[in-house]
Amino acid sequence: MKKRIISAIVALAIVVPLLILGGNYFSFLAGVLGVLAYKEILDLKENSREIPNVIKAIGLVDLCLLIFSECDESIIVFTLPYKIVAISLLTLLIPTLFYKNNEYTTREAFYLTGVILFLGLVFNSFILVRSMSIHLIVYLILICTLTDAFAMFTGMLIGKHKVTPNISPKKTIEGCIGGSILGTIIPVIYYINYVGKFSYKLVLITLFLTVIDQLGDLFFSKIKRENNIKDFSNIMPGHGGILDRLDSLCFVVITYLIFISYI
Repeated sequence: MKKRIISAIVALAIVVPLLILGGNYFSFLAGVLGVLAYKEILDLKENSREIPNVIKAIGLVDLCLLIFSECDESIIVFTLPYKIVAISLLTLLIPTLFYKNNEYTTREAFYLTGVILFLGLVFNSFILVRSMSIHLIVYLILICTLTDAFAMFTGMLIGKHKVTPNISPKKTIEGCIGGSILGTIIPVIYYINYVGKFSYKLVLITLFLTVIDQLGDLFFSKIKRENNIKDFSNIMPGHGGILDRLDSLCFVVITYLIFISYI
């Protein structure tokens, strides 16, 4: 417990100032987190067979290009630049032709491409949302934090019916409902005080995001189940890795951007 508390304090001491400062400071933070998340995913793959170092380096460059691609909050463009996506595809797929036997296969190339595009989209979205408003990203963080916390507490108190026992045995339907209710009320109150006006659309969007939060958490739990691991890494003792902490937020941020782009 002591180790868990200390690592949480250290993490907050680093993240909170950069979140408040925003701009290039937060972009740097997003980039570092993206690179660490990339390493965690690569470590999963290398449990079976190692990807060549040159390919990992190319993937790292592609990821950074995607994360730091231009974000224009005035237009709210929710898309990755097609030129950078094309570069990522070409630089990760074509090298399979020059490796012998099973050193770097097309299957690994598509795996790595998917990882790069997903992480690039997610961490680029973090930068985009922060550039719009610090209160907006706090609103999304509150959705994830409160939904997860109240889902756990409600599940412990009255949870009886399992949601996905093969993926996350402790999650219950009652917990999910309790998490969604309280994970909607408090973030909505925060939003109308610091971001914008109250509307029924806001309530429905927030409620939907609490569901996405829980689905995102289950998705990353499934990854860990499939790879027989408890945490993605031990970079934060007692808390796990970057993807353990940001799992549901990844899905919530990109879903929110879809809403404000098309609704």
